[in-house]
Amino acid sequence: MLNKYGAGFLLLVSAFAPFSASAQSTSLTDHWIAVRAGRLFDGTEKLASNQVILIKGNRIVKVGPAQQVQVPADAEIVDLSHATVLPGLIDAHTHVFGNGPDFDSQILRDSYQYRTLTALANAQKDLMVGFTTLRDLKTLGAMYSDVDLRNAIDRGVVTGPRMQVATRGIQTTGGFIMRGYSPEVPLPSALQVVDSPWAAREAVRDQIAHDADLIKVYAAYDFHFSSDGKIVSPPTFTAEEVNAIVDEAHKKGRKVSCHAFAGEGVRNCLNAGVESLEHGADLDDGDITLMVQKGTYLVPTLYHYQLDRERDMKKYGGHSVADASERSFRKALAAGVKVAFGSGVGPFPHGTQTKEFEYMVKFGMTPAQAIRAATSEAALLMGWQDRVGSVQGGKFADLVAVAGDPIADITELERVQFVMKDGRVFKNELK
Repeated sequence: MLNKYGAGFLLLVSAFAPFSASAQSTSLTDHWIAVRAGRLFDGTEKLASNQVILIKGNRIVKVGPAQQVQVPADAEIVDLSHATVLPGLIDAHTHVFGNGPDFDSQILRDSYQYRTLTALANAQKDLMVGFTTLRDLKTLGAMYSDVDLRNAIDRGVVTGPRMQVATRGIQTTGGFIMRGYSPEVPLPSALQVVDSPWAAREAVRDQIAHDADLIKVYAAYDFHFSSDGKIVSPPTFTAEEVNAIVDEAHKKGRKVSCHAFAGEGVRNCLNAGVESLEHGADLDDGDITLMVQKGTYLVPTLYHYQLDRERDMKKYGGHSVADASERSFRKALAAGVKVAFGSGVGPFPHGTQTKEFEYMVKFGMTPAQAIRAATSEAALLMGWQDRVGSVQGGKFADLVAVAGDPIADITELERVQFVMKDGRVFKNELK
C-alpha cells in the first residue's frame, strides 16, 4: 500500500536505490508477464478487445486475442481487462533541464549538478503521466549533462524514460541570449554559438563527440507580428550555415531538429533536409508543400502557446502565437504533413503536457491520429520504430493504460493510470 506521498515519491526514492545491473538483468530475463487488456490500441491500427500482451523480460513476445495466446503457467498476470492499453507515449520535444520560464535564473544560479538532479525529477514526472520515451532538445546551458542523465537511466543507475538527447543546441551570435544585463557583465550562453559554415560543422562534430543523439538548430528566434497578424521572424543562420549543420550531422548518422516559427529560417531548414520542424507556428503554402515533398515532421507544441495566449494578446496588440499556430496546424494537417507529438514542456511544468492531445484533436486530428503522433509516428521520427511506439512482438515492454476509451474521448490520456517501462510497472491505479 502506498504511503501518503504516493507513487511519485516511491519512484523518486527508487531512483537512488542501490542497484546491480547484472543481477536485475538475470532476474528479469526469464520472467514472464501476461497483460490482459480489455481494449488495446497498438499504436498502428484501431481498437481491439480482449487481448493478451505476453512479455518476457523487458520485451514483448506476442500480442493477440486472449483465446489465441498461450500464457505460461508461471507468468505474472497484470489484469487490465477493464481498461484501454496503449504503447508507452513519446514526447518528441521536451526540456527536462527547464524549470519554468525564468531560464536566466536557472542558468546563472544553479550548478550543473543541481540542474541534473532536477532534470531527473522532471523526467520522472513525465514518466508517471505515461511518457516512457522522450526526445530532449537542449540542456539550456548545462552543457552535456543530458548525456549523463540518459546514460544513468539506460544503465539502471536511476529510473526514468528512455531518452534521445541533443546536448547544447546551436545558435548564432545574438540569438537565444539573456537580455537586460549590463554589457560589462560576461554571461553564459544557453546554446553553442557559431557564425560560419566551418564553425557550424565544428559544433556538430563537438556535440557528436560528446555523444549527442541528434542536433538541435535555432534557425530563427526573435519574432514580431505584422499588422495583418502574420509572424515575422528573421533568420539567425544563413542558408550556407544551416546546410553545413545538416550535412555534417547526416554524414555522422544524426538527425536534425529545427526551431523556427516562420519565414526564411523555416525554408533554410526545409531546403537543407532537417527531419523535424519544431513549432512551425506560421507556415505559408510553400512551406507546407515543401514539408510534404520532403517528408519533414511538424512537432507543433500547441498547448505551450495556448498557455501564453492572453499574455501574447496584450504584448502584440491582439495577436498571439496560439492563434497563428492553430491556423498553421490546421493547414499543415489538411495538406498531409506528418505530425509527431511534442509539447515543449519545461517552460511549463513537467507532467502536465498530456493536455497537448486535447488541442491536437480540437484543431483537426482524430483521436487515433493524435495517439499515433505520440506513439508510432514519434518513433519513426526518432528512428526507434524497431523498439518503441507500438505494441508488437520484439518491441520494448512499454505500456500505458487508461480507464476509459481515448478514441472516444482523447482527454482520457490526461488520466493515465498505469505505466510500464521495460516490463517494470511504475504506476498502477487500476487494481
